[in-house]
Amino acid sequence: MAEHIYPIFEKMLQRKDREALLGQRGVMVWFTGLSGSGKSTLAIALERELYKRGLLCRILDGDNIRSGINNNLGFSEADRTENIRRIAEVAKLFVDCGIVTIAAFISPTEAIREMAADIIGREDFYEVYVSTPIEECERRDVKGLYAKARRGEIKDFTGVSAPFEAPAHPFISIDTSCQPLENSVQELLDAILPKIRLTMND
Repeated sequence: MAEHIYPIFEKMLQRKDREALLGQRGVMVWFTGLSGSGKSTLAIALERELYKRGLLCRILDGDNIRSGINNNLGFSEADRTENIRRIAEVAKLFVDCGIVTIAAFISPTEAIREMAADIIGREDFYEVYVSTPIEECERRDVKGLYAKARRGEIKDFTGVSAPFEAPAHPFISIDTSCQPLENSVQELLDAILPKIRLTMND
């Protein structure tokens, strides 16, 4: 293993120390899906349920990222890639602190999600595909974004004028049009909790 450039690194607290303090593992729960699929709704509900169980979480979404660290980025292909790259770098820091980090971004291509997984660490990256059909996403669209995209008023809109690549092997896939929110959240909890909780051997 290569030596660290800065000797002080070896004196710093390590990830396992922070996880032991919190009594939990740091993981990345990455929601991907079309606009209106229910990503943010699920992310918020999951955070609340984990909080009730005494687990420290942090949600990263477009509102708190694009208004701050990424406020200089637009929506070109290059800027969208850079948006996800920065999000992944920030998420990696939270995960290293032992925090359950939850991201809710369209992240429309396999390549862009693979990049995020590589940055954060594949062993910590749990991809949740919110597979709600586009027809349902459009029905829920109170802002009329899909309609504007179909009229050509919004360029490169994912699912209409720009592609969305469904994950080939997500950790879990949830279609929010098929069941109540509480059922979807329970599915998530059943899948995620064993990845977060520390065992006697940790």
